[in-house]
Amino acid sequence: MKKLSLLAIIAIAAFSNNVNAQTNTEDTETTNAHAKLIKVMSVANADTDGLDFGTIVLTAAGASTVTMAAVDATRVYGANSAAAVNANQSANTAKYDVTGTPNETYALTLPTTVSLTTATLGTGLATMTIGNLKARFSGGSADAVVSKLSTTGTDSFAVGGTLNIDATQKPGDYTGTFNVTVDYN
Repeated sequence: MKKLSLLAIIAIAAFSNNVNAQTNTEDTETTNAHAKLIKVMSVANADTDGLDFGTIVLTAAGASTVTMAAVDATRVYGANSAAAVNANQSANTAKYDVTGTPNETYALTLPTTVSLTTATLGTGLATMTIGNLKARFSGGSADAVVSKLSTTGTDSFAVGGTLNIDATQKPGDYTGTFNVTVDYN
């Protein structure tokens, strides 16, 4: 009888452990869910002049550059000094207004180069390029490509660059277009 009782106690103990093991096999974890809504960003020209280097007088043979700062449209001439600006013609940076979700950071993308063309008499099309495009955000102390929208969801910036004048550049009224893209970071 002692053997039977001992076997019964062992069987009950084994069954009890299995029951406990079966009831402790699940666990619950709470997980957060989140969604953030933002407005579609927009960028618009703040003036109709765009990026305008003004009238440049070719004064010497040789290639040259004219660099216009994004901050204030100041023009600086390259080392060859083959160009001089007509004092009666002002320059203009391209100015933009940005709108979107308040307090969000965003980045802008500028082209690597911009092609300008003009039709010249007897020789067809002539081209020049603008490179090294730089942006300066309103209130910024340095050129940058990242900014933060204000508490009202607005910002603005200006773009300048370097006009590359070839040694054999033909006179003409050169024009072109370029895209500026903004997007949230």
